[in-house]
Amino acid sequence: MKLEPLLLAISLATVPTLAFAQDTMQGMQMGSGPADEGYMKAMQSMMEKTNSMKMTGDADKDFVMMMIPHHQAAIDMAKVELQEGKDPKMKKMAQMIIKAQEKEIAEMKAWQEKHQ
Repeated sequence: MKLEPLLLAISLATVPTLAFAQDTMQGMQMGSGPADEGYMKAMQSMMEKTNSMKMTGDADKDFVMMMIPHHQAAIDMAKVELQEGKDPKMKKMAQMIIKAQEKEIAEMKAWQEKHQ
């Protein structure tokens, strides 16, 4: 799997925020719109998946295992933006996020297959 150094650094920086995100989500109040519901559903799904994972003790395997649902949540949130958003720049960014994250998920899954 080939990850660009900047993307790797960004990804590594996000892993420690998962616990913070869970604590923050518990205090968040959902709005009444479909976008709010979609964003919260994406985050809740990611947190449920990551919280139920059993760490292996192998930093590489654990990193990939945790990043896949993290990237999927980004895709799910970007899809909500495409459906509900109004700003053309944000919609373009959402499209770019979907493309990039899907590619990275595929790379991580391929790595996982080789390193079971």
